[in-house]
Amino acid sequence: MIKQILWGMALCGCALAGMAAELKPQPKVGEVPPPMLGKLHGGNTQVNLADYRGKVVIVTFWASWCGPCRRELPVLARFQQVIGHDALEVIAVNFKEPRSDFLNVLRANRKLDMNYVHDGKGIASDEYGVNSLPNMFVIDRDGKIAHVHRGYSEEMLEGFIAEIMDLLPEEVLKRPAGA
Repeated sequence: MIKQILWGMALCGCALAGMAAELKPQPKVGEVPPPMLGKLHGGNTQVNLADYRGKVVIVTFWASWCGPCRRELPVLARFQQVIGHDALEVIAVNFKEPRSDFLNVLRANRKLDMNYVHDGKGIASDEYGVNSLPNMFVIDRDGKIAHVHRGYSEEMLEGFIAEIMDLLPEEVLKRPAGA
């Protein structure tokens, strides 16, 4: 029974025990999410989602100890590579971990092209009501939430690809990948 539960957690996401009793509700489809996510890794630039209007933005909350999160990050980096930064931005927000754990994952995945934010104090994750990992918010070109996903599995990829394709402008869909 425990093996089945663990396998389910690995496929569907990791529930977070010991969460604060007063979590904010997650932003819903059609709403504008909280704009500030923290500082981009490697600089002092604050991530303000308003700066990405006109692009599709994927904001995913992850942790080093979360197996599904670690499998999701390379997939999202591949989306970033294929679609390009002019039409898509992937922002991976680390969930309440020590900076050393965050940096270890970045070192192990230094070839992954995406924006990383360390949210050690959980300011952004609390604003987003994150209570399981991975927790992804897909934001449309108008800055509103188009889709919310909790957990990760390979079975969800086909539907996820279709969701992203539906949000991209026609000219992006017609160009060669990575152009």
